[in-house]
Amino acid sequence: MNTLSKPLPSPFIQWFPVLLGIAMLFLPTFVDLARTVWRNDDQVHGPIVLTVALYLFWSLRHDLLDAPIDPLPTIGWPLLVIGLIIYTLGRSQGLALFEIGSLLVVLPAAIVLMRGSKGLKAVWFPIFFLFFMIPLPGAIVDMLTMPMKIAVSYVTENILYTVGYPISRNGVILYMGQYQLLVADACAGLHTLFSLEAMGLLYLHIIKHESWTRNTALAVLIVPISFTANVIRVITLTLITYYFGDEAGQGFIHGFAGMVLFVSALMLIIATDSLLRFSTQNKGLQP
Repeated sequence: MNTLSKPLPSPFIQWFPVLLGIAMLFLPTFVDLARTVWRNDDQVHGPIVLTVALYLFWSLRHDLLDAPIDPLPTIGWPLLVIGLIIYTLGRSQGLALFEIGSLLVVLPAAIVLMRGSKGLKAVWFPIFFLFFMIPLPGAIVDMLTMPMKIAVSYVTENILYTVGYPISRNGVILYMGQYQLLVADACAGLHTLFSLEAMGLLYLHIIKHESWTRNTALAVLIVPISFTANVIRVITLTLITYYFGDEAGQGFIHGFAGMVLFVSALMLIIATDSLLRFSTQNKGLQP
């Protein structure tokens, strides 16, 4: 006696309740961020990270939908409950760290409930990439930012002094000629490091190197690369102010500072990746 199995509903019908639930939870959060946190200069990378993550999800949609349907309710439901508790706590208490951070728990829970571990494996990178969108507590940011600013100021002073410029430093304040420049959080802060680390990991994801050693080395080297890019930006700002005046320097801050930072970082990442490839090839040629 033949039994006819019911055809599976279309992917749209399967995923519509999940997408609707996630949208109802987090769209108000994103609206609040757009009105508050994302208006700050040190958080402008937030909407960019979200946009890139959404694009990555869309580009991997077939991998997710084609994954075998093997839900893991014993993992998914507890994970979803934990994520919703974190979200409720963050939303009710105004804690953006918890409210946004819960997305990194709710999304994997939903995918595990719908597709299982292989579905989660297909889209793990976009979920991980959302980590760089989470606003960090101000106390942690301030604690880690000051040493970074001092280090950038110190390196900038020594480089310019070595090549003959009349420059001195007091903490994070640079004195060059008649001008005084404060190395602000946006020039050497933790958020800048976060945004550059996100860019570097996105580069690795796009390039898709097969060597985990090379991927790990480049991911670790993104930290000194971002520091170097910040030094380049501060040196550029200092020289523009010295030669063209304070007004030109302030215009540079608001117009091209971010572009200089990210172009410098991207060029350094590509150059470092090329050096790693060259080094790997040379080792492979050795007997």
